Amino acid sequence: MQQLNFSSYTFRFKNSENKVSIFDAIRKKFIILTSEEWVRQHVIQFLLEEKKYPKSLINVEKVLKVNGLRKRYDVVVFNKDGSIFILIECKAPEVKITQATFDQIARYNMTLKSEFLMVTNGLNHYFCEMDFENERYAFLENLPNYNS
Repeated sequence: MQQLNFSSYTFRFKNSENKVSIFDAIRKKFIILTSEEWVRQHVIQFLLEEKKYPKSLINVEKVLKVNGLRKRYDVVVFNKDGSIFILIECKAPEVKITQATFDQIARYNMTLKSEFLMVTNGLNHYFCEMDFENERYAFLENLPNYNS
């Protein structure tokens, strides 16, 4: 797999029927390794190891309804009260991050009301803080660390 713009993390792999799978610490199972999954697993380790978010507050690949349509978010980090703190959209490294990517996460966030957004293709990371009052977002250098 391609080298990504993250720290180096340790992963567990399994080879079955000529398909490589990677262990997801949040879903607690092996997931077929695609280039987007490679990015998603790096994001999970970034949240756990560098930002110090507890596993119990992280959720991966769940369905949500946006304008009556079933969509799927990549990763969310919850606040202790169950509201969503960070919404993360992962793309494969070969997918360019465009305005359409930000439009997608903004549509999801109209439903989820996350305080922070992250968009990444593993090579380029964008972090935003939401300003719901003025209906916009401000770019940040990084995501906040977990504070218990």
